[in-house]
Amino acid sequence: MRRLIGIFTLMIFNLLAFSQKDEIGCKDIVLKSLKAIDEVKSLKYHLKITERGKKGFNYYESAVKFQKKPRKIYLYIKGIEVLWVEGTNKGKALVKPNSFPFFNLNLDPLGDLMRQDQHHSLNEMGYDYFGAIIGYSVQKIGNKFDELFDLVGEEKVNGRMCYKITINNKDFAYVDYKVGENESITSIARKLHICEYMIVERNKKFKDYFDILKPGEIIKVPNWYCKKVEMYIDKFYFLPISMKIEDDKGLFEEYNYMFLQVNPKIDDAEFKRDYKDYKF
Repeated sequence: MRRLIGIFTLMIFNLLAFSQKDEIGCKDIVLKSLKAIDEVKSLKYHLKITERGKKGFNYYESAVKFQKKPRKIYLYIKGIEVLWVEGTNKGKALVKPNSFPFFNLNLDPLGDLMRQDQHHSLNEMGYDYFGAIIGYSVQKIGNKFDELFDLVGEEKVNGRMCYKITINNKDFAYVDYKVGENESITSIARKLHICEYMIVERNKKFKDYFDILKPGEIIKVPNWYCKKVEMYIDKFYFLPISMKIEDDKGLFEEYNYMFLQVNPKIDDAEFKRDYKDYKF
């Protein structure tokens, strides 16, 4: 009997020890996620995008191959193929349309033909862009982390177990910004770690990202990237696989990563136009 009690006690102790070891705080998860983002070398995934546009919500879905250094990107979007490789093709993306004109195009990733009503460009593919925004936010709020970030629990999302984290920023607002010399909508957004689409949307005089700004001009910009975030961080990879982002109007954008492969070996041939599976 004593032997059985001893075994039972040891089992309970081990379970408690395991439970304590498995406990992790919200800030630990966020910091581990930022570290995981920094350690990404390559990715393969399917991405579902919902973005608020000028005429309602826009929906996109793409298959992505991504390499960080040197930066290489391949996208497949309903018959459209996009290939961009750092240091080649004069910085332009090779695009095979699925409609007229039925020949390959070489387009500026930041140009109006590729950007149109989208919130982000090819430059923001991968995780580094959002990682920089989250990292900047953590640094900005300092010891007020627990006032904004909250670990809600665990949940299965996109087929994977995740930590659910919310960010609630009650101080979100639009403020005046005085344009400096040689500043653009995009350069201001990068400096302030905000989305340039919010600048275009809020300042009705702007038609798109390419409006010329005058030094001394006063425009409205958000003081944070967003008002609320609902983020699911993969328990194994510690990478975000679902992000729902809201501003003062409600849903602003949502991104869902599926079939995620982290640091897979991607052959160099898969970033060339003559790869056997491509139709450039």
